[in-house]
Amino acid sequence: MGMIFDSPDDAYDFYNRYAFLHGFGIRISSFFKNKTTNEPYRRKFVCNKEGFKDMKCNSSNGNVKKRRRELRTGCEAYIRISKNKEGKWFVDRFNDSHNHELTVTPTKVMKHRSHGKFHRSMACKALVSELGQSGLKPCQIKKVVNTMKDSNENDVSSKQCADILADQRKQYKGEDPNLYFVVDLFDDGSPRNIFWADGRSRDSYVKFGDVVVFDVTYMTNKFKMPFAPFVGVNHHGQSILFGGALLENEKQDTFEWLFQNFLKCMFDKYPSAIITDQDKAIGNAVKSVFPKSRHRYCSWHIKKHEIEHLRALKASCSDFQELHKQWVKSNTVEEFETRWELLREKYNFESGDWITEMYNQRKYWAKAYLKDCFFAGMTSSGRSESIHSFFDGFVNSKTMLNEFVSQYDKAVETRRAAEEDEDFKTMNSKPILSSINLIEAKASSRYTRKLFDVFKKEWTEATLNLTHEKISKNSEEIKYKVGQLDVDKTYWRNVNFHLSEKIDVTCSCAKFETYGILCKHILYILKKRHVETLPDHYILPRWTLDARYKSDNCTIGLEDIQSENEVSALSLWCVQSTFRKAVEQARDSPCEIKKLNTILLKFLEEQSIRTKPKHSETNQQDSNAGSSQVNLMPQISIRDPVVHTNTKVRPRSATRIKSSLEAPKKRNCSYCKKPGHYISGCQKKKADEAALQENKG
Repeated sequence: MGMIFDSPDDAYDFYNRYAFLHGFGIRISSFFKNKTTNEPYRRKFVCNKEGFKDMKCNSSNGNVKKRRRELRTGCEAYIRISKNKEGKWFVDRFNDSHNHELTVTPTKVMKHRSHGKFHRSMACKALVSELGQSGLKPCQIKKVVNTMKDSNENDVSSKQCADILADQRKQYKGEDPNLYFVVDLFDDGSPRNIFWADGRSRDSYVKFGDVVVFDVTYMTNKFKMPFAPFVGVNHHGQSILFGGALLENEKQDTFEWLFQNFLKCMFDKYPSAIITDQDKAIGNAVKSVFPKSRHRYCSWHIKKHEIEHLRALKASCSDFQELHKQWVKSNTVEEFETRWELLREKYNFESGDWITEMYNQRKYWAKAYLKDCFFAGMTSSGRSESIHSFFDGFVNSKTMLNEFVSQYDKAVETRRAAEEDEDFKTMNSKPILSSINLIEAKASSRYTRKLFDVFKKEWTEATLNLTHEKISKNSEEIKYKVGQLDVDKTYWRNVNFHLSEKIDVTCSCAKFETYGILCKHILYILKKRHVETLPDHYILPRWTLDARYKSDNCTIGLEDIQSENEVSALSLWCVQSTFRKAVEQARDSPCEIKKLNTILLKFLEEQSIRTKPKHSETNQQDSNAGSSQVNLMPQISIRDPVVHTNTKVRPRSATRIKSSLEAPKKRNCSYCKKPGHYISGCQKKKADEAALQENKG
């Protein structure tokens, strides 16, 4: 109170810096002008969550429009300034009471619009990175940057500088202590196969590795080594990378090598399901290395092959397409088998036919056989295709290997920035509810922004368009048929409501089992049965903000230390991460680092007193190490890879401007036919012309 500023802009910058330190954003609320002179004499700056959105319908024809999530909470925190007789501005009112949680992490605070300024600019990041490489500490970098920046830009803090340096360090190979990197070499030292995954990818796999999409689609370097990413889906439904590989070929032994190293990298944690192309080599490798995982063929590839093989039959037989569609979309195994017999007998399919082979492999693609397995809403390798298309902006079939890693990291960093943006949007907004039902309210408070949109679509259908028929009832359960009045009852779904203390409902559509979100049929029955709220066991943690990435927190894996006789690789990785975090936090304080050292010395002293068990060599392996080839890399010279021509993948043309690291375009002279120059600079042509002129003379 009473603080004096030369201008309203100075007051705004001061309050914005204050807001950054305390974890909120601000905006200009109102200003007052003198009615006679029209000069401003008072201004008010408020928390960006002040007030509420206008809920009036802004549609002229009365149609209900989709509303954005609510960002405001009616917060009353503000600062007001007024102009005194000397022309200065002073604080005459101030309220610091917020009715919402403040943002704790500085990197998240930066995402508030009022803070998205200098410290987020490329110029600032480049300067901080350069000063950091020269050996300056964050507190010293802060002074230099704030001295060099323009006067109208906000000051950067030591914490912001430290965060920028931390992000920069993660971009370079070897800086990530949890990086897993393995290379398989030929006898001459050239790489055969390469696989890598950084620490954050491994952390993501622990949370979202229940479903993995694997696909080999195209070549990303001049040596034509196929690029094979492992892809999953995060808590926002976005594609994420678990790791990447460059392969020599697409044979079974190559895939087995890759899958074995992937499993070792991911702490021997098998994925619940894996989606791949319908490839025999990949299928055999999955069966060999991932026997505990459910294997599914990509539905997109199945449909593509279906068009190729069944085009003639669909054209010649008018009823085949409908019968085939019903067979493919069968809800139960019994329906699937019955309809297959009808198809087989009617069209005389033989053992060598494509459709017969597909029937023999039905457990890998048929919906009726896959309804009991969780796929996180994915049915095809389209996730992998989207990753490939994303990388098109960074790497292509002519990218040099020495450039590939940095380009790959840039692409991954862009993906992760999009994930952090969704985290921020979810945490700093509230959804608009369509009802006052507590089921919808609880879903809105738990699910991420994107996943609540999926839930809300099901909820809206459940409350507006569905009806039911009671089929049977006994002491254990009630059976319903649920569907739309204008849809044939053949297509209605069977919903079983089990009468027990714990709410247990199942539906024949199996949306919850395969996607992890309750379907409209179950939600309709829950509403009709007057269930008060959404049961916790129907909210998967992987679809909530609890699954978001936290760089300063590693507790995953600790729960199995006490339950296992041996320490797992995942537990060891977790403890190592915690130790590194403790060192990072204490490194700038002699007192804290001494305290940490005392704790460690005490632990080692206690261990020396006890009888140490003898560990076998196999138990002393580093969970982050790759293979023996990696350890040999500093002593040997790695040659360029062999250029491959017999790969099954399709080449992609370049979609970006070539970098200076790439080989220059070959030039051939049309006169002498030699490379390296054009006819305009051909010395032989000039010499011949000179000789001709001389002869004429």
